[in-house]
Amino acid sequence: MKKIKVMLGFDMETDIGSWTPWYDGLVNGTPVILELLKKHDITATFYFTGDAARKNPATVKAVKEVGHEIGCHTLFHETIGDALFEIPGMMPILPEEVPHRLKLATEWVEEVAGVRPVSFRCPRLFGSTSVVNALEGLGYLTDASYPMYFYKERLTPYHPDAADWTQEGNMRLTELPNFADMAMVSQDEFGRDRDQWPLFRTSGTAELMRHVNGYIDFCRGKNVEPFLCFYFHPWEFWPMREGLIHYGEGAVLPDPFIIKNCGQYAAEQFDLMLTELKKLNAEFYQAKQINA
Repeated sequence: MKKIKVMLGFDMETDIGSWTPWYDGLVNGTPVILELLKKHDITATFYFTGDAARKNPATVKAVKEVGHEIGCHTLFHETIGDALFEIPGMMPILPEEVPHRLKLATEWVEEVAGVRPVSFRCPRLFGSTSVVNALEGLGYLTDASYPMYFYKERLTPYHPDAADWTQEGNMRLTELPNFADMAMVSQDEFGRDRDQWPLFRTSGTAELMRHVNGYIDFCRGKNVEPFLCFYFHPWEFWPMREGLIHYGEGAVLPDPFIIKNCGQYAAEQFDLMLTELKKLNAEFYQAKQINA
């Protein structure tokens, strides 16, 4: 059986993404992730927002000390690229603001980690041409922001075009498409039901692997080497608050699937997922180790 390349990425951010200001999941969920990766002898990339790194230096140190890659995930989990769909209150950073914002985010993470990040991922996979150009200028090696479920064209790592990041070009940067089951017929206007997240905990490993195998067959039918780029969050590995979450001047009510089965069940299914991927002869990489 041919090897299947797998990249596991963890987006190190506030609980439930931008919907809370807390880092309970990052502090308590990260040790669970590190223990599972150690159990399976797997290396991964941890994408810290600048704010997460500054407020949680012990977590950054813990990730770095065991040999995982420290990447960057913007300053505060803001929308830095082109929004694919509307989210209330989440207005994208203007294109002309992107270079300075990414420079600051990179510096904040580097200050805490002691190493300059060379791998990046946009929150929500909302990337853009201005983002990849800014990353190129900052010396980044990879960007794992391409949402395969939406753009559909790129199945494997590629060098983007400086005029259109979704097309192949001559940039040094390598773009890593995020795995989605392109073999299935989408029922969503944006194709989000093809996306792998968060099936491992909402539907279980068996359902996730059904989509993984469908995608692998899809790739081989096109004579393309399967590449699986996953994204997870440490807050998924720690029980999240349920119901209406109040802070500041208001409250938010996350959709049920966002926080479903966070904690022990997610950890158990992640453990099983790694076992099943190994059965498929998977080879695990850090983002910076991948080149188109």
